[in-house]
Amino acid sequence: MKALILAAGYATRMYPLTKEFPKPLLKVGHRPMIDYIVDKLQDIPEVDEILVVTNSKFISNFREWAKLCKSSKPISLVDDLTSTLDDRRGAIGDMDFAVQQSQLKDDLLVIGGDNLFDGSLGDFVSFAKSKNLCPAIGVYDIKSLETARKYGVVGVDADSRVIDFEEKPSEPKSSLVAMCLYYFPKEELGLIGEYLKSKTNKHDATGFYIDWLSKKISMYAYTFSGRWYDIGHRDFYDEANKKFA
Repeated sequence: MKALILAAGYATRMYPLTKEFPKPLLKVGHRPMIDYIVDKLQDIPEVDEILVVTNSKFISNFREWAKLCKSSKPISLVDDLTSTLDDRRGAIGDMDFAVQQSQLKDDLLVIGGDNLFDGSLGDFVSFAKSKNLCPAIGVYDIKSLETARKYGVVGVDADSRVIDFEEKPSEPKSSLVAMCLYYFPKEELGLIGEYLKSKTNKHDATGFYIDWLSKKISMYAYTFSGRWYDIGHRDFYDEANKKFA
């Protein structure tokens, strides 16, 4: 199994902090936030390599980080060959680029590089592997329908199968939201490219792909407990620095 950390965004909502510096390398408690993800990946024996997809603007920052990062698993950097907002591939495009560039033929664990959470990635992988070669997503009950409007909202049945998904709905049906944490069995990796070849131009937020995929094949959701911070705005970053670290 490979782990892919998405770190190629330009994080305009957090300017000026991220104007010349990648968001996943911002420090939370004196450590780059991406380090917390790498730490969790150490405990998953199935993962034999960590891939980090970034862009040409920030690749040098990640090269410096990789030299200092303490990981028992090899870390490989993937430059998506973009350098501006105008030519960015978007999160879904970056997933496909990393799969093609690295010629991946393994099960794939995908994590947003700005995700901080308490729960175990090992438990998530065990749950995903128990679902008969179906994709799985990490979800979190944010406890507020108003706040859920900012995220991909997930509906599940009694067996935790995803039966509904809406990206940033104006009227959420639940407070269960997607975390930008996915497990894709190797048999389904080709569907990422199939989605990108479709007529939709929604390539940025991964939720658009998850919505499309959940209507095509069975998908399951694992609910995380504890704390979760999606560092999309400065206030979330400040809160994580106070509480998570």
